[in-house]
Amino acid sequence: MDSSVHSHALTAALAAARRGLPVFPLSRAKQPAVRSPHHADWPRVPCRGECGRIGHGVYDATTDTDAIHTLFAAAPWATGYGIACGRPPHHLIGLDLDVKSGADAPRVFESLLVARGIVLPPTVVILTPGGGRHIWLTGHSEHTVPNSVGRLAPGVDIRGAGGYLAGPGSRTLHGTYRLAPRSARAPAPAPRALLRLLTPPPPEPPPPPPPPDAGHPPAAERRPDALIRFVAASHPGERNARLFWAACRAYETGHGGEVAEALIRAAMATGLPQREATATVASAARHMPR
Repeated sequence: MDSSVHSHALTAALAAARRGLPVFPLSRAKQPAVRSPHHADWPRVPCRGECGRIGHGVYDATTDTDAIHTLFAAAPWATGYGIACGRPPHHLIGLDLDVKSGADAPRVFESLLVARGIVLPPTVVILTPGGGRHIWLTGHSEHTVPNSVGRLAPGVDIRGAGGYLAGPGSRTLHGTYRLAPRSARAPAPAPRALLRLLTPPPPEPPPPPPPPDAGHPPAAERRPDALIRFVAASHPGERNARLFWAACRAYETGHGGEVAEALIRAAMATGLPQREATATVASAARHMPR
């Protein structure tokens, strides 16, 4: 790889860090460039950098100059840099407006703003290699904006807490991310009305488990694999209740820790959102006697 590309990415990343934006190196595939120290054990090791080593993707993001040099030295193939969203001091939010597969997210998003009476201030706009754009805004510490795909509008993806944006100057397999003409040099605060749209309401608490005659498997069929099949066979209107009941049985029999992820995946396969499924299993764990 041309070392000048790597040097250019490092220089751009350092410039972003000086503006308070936490950065980390990206590969040409727009993925974290430093290999995970847990790659042999993934996904069984849910480490976000607590081990003290580098290689945790967006969780490596930093504004420290020495740490940035260390990250890029560990990935000489890096051709770009990611900017972590949702982190202080800016609590960056990225609005990813796509134009792929016939989508016209910029037009849809503009219509949404007009319908809601929201006016965006002049802010940073990045042109993506695919013809779309990223709109950068700053958030507030009291509003945690999550990542989402198409929740706000078709083709409009949100990069929030735990997500990242490719910084301008990053080179990828599909092209280079560039600052749009007449773009502002710094992200502007997100209007409060838009923040409310970007922040979904908290999930409702899971319903109590259904009565014994609601189609639960008999006691002999309450093994971990049977519980997973029970959740996987859920239909709309019963998915949350079945997941909660199965998770309670798993924790009662001492299998909760080993099958929790499998139960969540089974519920997601039926259409239950990951956030709701995770909250339901966590609620079942809390309901178990200590």
